[in-house]
Amino acid sequence: MTLAAGDAVPDFDLPADGGGRISSLELRGRPYVLYFYPKDDTPGCTKQAQGFASLYPEFQEAGVEVIGVSKDGTASHDKFKQKYCLTFPLASDEEGSFVERVGAWVEKSMYGKKYMGIDRSTFLVDADGRVVRAWRSVKVPGHVEEVLDAAKELRR
Repeated sequence: MTLAAGDAVPDFDLPADGGGRISSLELRGRPYVLYFYPKDDTPGCTKQAQGFASLYPEFQEAGVEVIGVSKDGTASHDKFKQKYCLTFPLASDEEGSFVERVGAWVEKSMYGKKYMGIDRSTFLVDADGRVVRAWRSVKVPGHVEEVLDAAKELRR
């Protein structure tokens, strides 16, 4: 499955930083951003996380939660959040089942070598659990601002 605009987000219940959990059931009734990123504490992922952290108050003002998801464990997420003062939740999908269900687990290529990894993807989800907008193969510069603009449109 490749999650696209209009699709219902598959149900999920994932461990999160700080020993908590994040689930689709808990989020029901309010809009949220799910963004999938390859790895904690790598250059592109750090810039993306810092972008979401810097604009997190504006997402909150718009009534939209932000959740980062990777295959890193919660201990890694805890260190990543502390190191960069990240203020939004990070969910862990170590087995990769949710990443696969949304279509963010893809074949990649670097220096001619093929491997499987997370496609940097973002989904804006409405209060009913449906994808309003999907971004695939995200380039970090300007992305968070674009997501925030789309999130603000949900209020109109």
